[in-house]
Amino acid sequence: MKLIRKQPASPLPTDAQPARQAWKVMVVDDEPDVGQLTELNLRGFIFAGRGLQFVHARSAGEARARLAEHPDVAVALIDVVMETDDAGLQLVRTIREDLGNALMRIIIRTGQPGMAPERYVIDHFDIDDYKDKTELTAQKLYTALRTALKAYRDLRTIELNRIGLEQVLAATPQFYELRQATLEGFFEGVLLQIIALCRLTHTGLISSLDGLLTTRDGDSFTIRAGAGDLAPATAAPERLSDILRYCSAAVLSDQLPHELRAGAIVVPLRHERRLVGFVYLESDDVLTDADRALIQIMADQSAAALENFSLHNSLREAYDNTVEMLALLAEYKDKTTGMHIRRIAEYTRRIARELGESHAVVEEYGRAACLHDVGKIGIPDYILQKQGPLTSEELTLIRTHTTLGRAILATEPSLARASEVAHHHHERWDGGGYPDGLSGEDIPQVCRIVAAADVFDALLSSRPYKERSWSEDQAIAEIRDGAGSSFDPEVVDALVRIHARGDLDDLISTIPG
Repeated sequence: MKLIRKQPASPLPTDAQPARQAWKVMVVDDEPDVGQLTELNLRGFIFAGRGLQFVHARSAGEARARLAEHPDVAVALIDVVMETDDAGLQLVRTIREDLGNALMRIIIRTGQPGMAPERYVIDHFDIDDYKDKTELTAQKLYTALRTALKAYRDLRTIELNRIGLEQVLAATPQFYELRQATLEGFFEGVLLQIIALCRLTHTGLISSLDGLLTTRDGDSFTIRAGAGDLAPATAAPERLSDILRYCSAAVLSDQLPHELRAGAIVVPLRHERRLVGFVYLESDDVLTDADRALIQIMADQSAAALENFSLHNSLREAYDNTVEMLALLAEYKDKTTGMHIRRIAEYTRRIARELGESHAVVEEYGRAACLHDVGKIGIPDYILQKQGPLTSEELTLIRTHTTLGRAILATEPSLARASEVAHHHHERWDGGGYPDGLSGEDIPQVCRIVAAADVFDALLSSRPYKERSWSEDQAIAEIRDGAGSSFDPEVVDALVRIHARGDLDDLISTIPG
């Protein structure tokens, strides 16, 4: 489908067509009259709706320089004898071997066939036609050029489809690895993958490109990402509104509205026959059916990626909601540690980040840390709320919150990390902790982080079992003293560094005085 491009002042008429890029024809000949006569004989030449643009060179050396400026020459008409007796033939070798250009169609034109016999040239050089200048009438030149351009067009279509399919295959795994922190980042990634397909090479499908990606909710569509002149931050709102209205009607009705024209396409995003959105692309060139089919392949992959991302997000939201509910249970059970739970999660994220962990690991650790004390749900209130020190029997009982926490969380595979934290956050670096007496790096890293964060926050907080909270300096000194015995020294160093930078001030400020 094709959509009209709205202009600021007045819209284009529905029969308006985008400008077509001319076919580039290089004429390499040391006789100026030959170039002029060639242009004269081909005046008004049109093939596939496109005219000609001539690129002239008086020698093979000049032709090499011009080719660097015009790598998209479609046909070259090359004389043989110029600055040397075989300059034209050596130029052919340069084009095919040095430049690796197999698409350009090459026609040898010579006024001295004895210097370059036709059979020898045809057998030893990769050319497409050989003409004696004496026999090259205006009609024969027309025929030769039209035949060469048709071959160039068809070869380019085959090559672009090959490159395009490679691009689709290469991009497909990336769709399923897009893990941006925001939905907008994901949608931008998908749109950029589609645009990358359209900008394959200098002879690519589209010479310039603007685009939009939308998702569907019922019968309405929401713009999720834009590129070029259609980026939501810079595009005129009324223009985006028009595009959204026309394209929505097009994909929902599966019909071509009158407002659509050449130069823009609407590609539905469908997953298992269900419409999930559309991609809108505007170009300065007209796409062939083969081009559109290739873009549709990429769009189908995009739709599957969007569905997978949506499913992934739903599962993540369900997991986060589960974690939040369990954390709330622990908060309602022990009001003194409710905000403590949230602070521990954030301490854990910041320490893990300081240790160089990836964003995904940092977030995983933070979610798991929320549930470090979930086992206290099973501890009697009289122990949790007791004023003053606990007896040995009460201490033994409260320590069971680690095994209770593991038992609560162990049945759900998605909570495996949280179960690990609940079970081992009271282990010590020297092996003197509980419940399993693990030591050193046998203790999972996230548990080592939570252990230090847990004690640090507890020292700064008022609790029923201790008379007063500690100062920050006292708490940091205590954590330092525990490095190598109670705590992992690397974790302690990371905690001390971020505290010294003031990166924990916002969390510490939420601790009741």
